[in-house]
This record gives sequence, C-alpha cells and structure tokens, in this order.
Amino acid sequence: MSKAKELAQPIEDIGGRLKGSAWMAVFESLAIALIGIFLVAWPETAIKVIAYIAGAFFVIKGAYQIILYFMVKGQNDFFNNGLLTGIISLLVGVAVLVMGDELATVFRIVIGIWMIYESLVRMNAAIKLHAASIEAWKSITVLALCMLVIGIFITFYSGAVVTLIGWMMIATGVIGIISDFTFMQYVNDLAKVLNSSIKNE
Repeated sequence: MSKAKELAQPIEDIGGRLKGSAWMAVFESLAIALIGIFLVAWPETAIKVIAYIAGAFFVIKGAYQIILYFMVKGQNDFFNNGLLTGIISLLVGVAVLVMGDELATVFRIVIGIWMIYESLVRMNAAIKLHAASIEAWKSITVLALCMLVIGIFITFYSGAVVTLIGWMMIATGVIGIISDFTFMQYVNDLAKVLNSSIKNE
C-alpha cells in the first residue's frame, strides 16, 4: 500500500463513522416527522400507539449507541453521545414499553424532551464544525435553535393540543433532516481536520 493510501485510510474510517452518525440523526428526524403526521391524521388514537412505537425506538437507539461505544471504544465519535446516553435511551424505552398506558398521559413531555435532546446533539455538531473552521456551523446552529425552541414549547406548554404537537413535530423533523444533510456535505473536510489532530497527538 502506498504512503498516500496509508494516510487516506484513517480519513475514510473517520468519515465513515461521521456519516453513520449523521444518517442515524436523519432517521431520528424522519421518525419525528412521521410521528407528527400520525398525530395530525389520527389525533384520537395516536398517543397510545406512538407510546409503544417510541418505546421500541428508544430501546433500539440505546442498544445501538451502547454497541457503537464499545466498538469504537469511545474514540472519534463526532456526536460524542457516549455510553451514558445509550443507557438512558435504553431505560427510557423499557419504561415506555412497560408502562405505556401511564406514560401516554405525559406523552407531550416525553416528545418535548426528545426534541430538546435532538437539538442539543446538533448544537454539539455545530460547535465542533466551528472548531474545525467549517462555515456550515452557523446554519446548523440556527436550525438547532429552532428545534430547541419547539421542544421547550411542547415540553412546558400544557395547553398544546395533539394536532398542534403533530404539526410542530413535522416542522422539527424537516428542520433536523435539513441540518443533518447540511452536515454530511462537510464530512470529508471534517474528517481531514480530525485526522490531522489525531496525528498531532
């Protein structure tokens, strides 16, 4: 293998992990949007069904993050959610599945907290893009702040009706997808920056 290929390989590995994390974020945003559509279309029956879907989602997400953490041993994980986030997601998912009927009454708060979490993940990405001098951090920060505002509103405004929550979730999902694809356009540049920092350590 040539010297150039030896240097390119770590960049490809880092870029692959970054893209994997970004695609996971895209699927999460898509899930938020689809749940929002469900709430708008069938507001009467949606919450109980979605409580179980959300529970299964958090279990899968938590298991994925825990497995990923041990596969990479916590290194070069751009989103840096870590082992703790995976454990929390897993526990939340199990709680929702076990106590779905009771948790359906606080569905609004669960969804709001989920949105806040997703916005903070994207803010973390924006901070690291800024550290790498990649201009996309500005647009991702704005989109993340929009998600944060919607999440806070849903969490703390008790008067939010199911249909309104649904429309806000659709908006949040669309914002998240735009943010995630914006990030993916700069994966190669970011991988080079991270690769350089690893070599300098």
